[in-house]
Amino acid sequence: MQENQEKDFGDFEEVKEESKSAELDKKETIEISTRVRMPKGKEIIGIIVLRLGGNRMDVKTTDGKTRNCRVPGRYRRRLWLRPKDIILIVPWEYDDKKGDVIYKYNFSAVNQLKKKGILDILKEEF
Repeated sequence: MQENQEKDFGDFEEVKEESKSAELDKKETIEISTRVRMPKGKEIIGIIVLRLGGNRMDVKTTDGKTRNCRVPGRYRRRLWLRPKDIILIVPWEYDDKKGDVIYKYNFSAVNQLKKKGILDILKEEF
């Protein structure tokens, strides 16, 4: 009887079901690597400590200094910044206590920076 059924339907392989935990383990091992913008030249990574009003804010940087930073006009409407945001700044040439905000890191980029150990200096602010 089975031989007749096999002839009618063709050859089939037996399908074995894997446990759900095995499937979850496979999904956890898949990592999505993202490209993160890294500081170049004089650029420094920082975290916003306090908004001062207008387009100014106090930023604690990875070199241990606190700078009064502003958002340049070309970025004003693009960057919506709040305290505890991770940003990229460029210190002013003639005054090291001030700087310009040029980039805001999103959530996944911040996680990548934490994995690389770049934000270890700023840990106390999180």
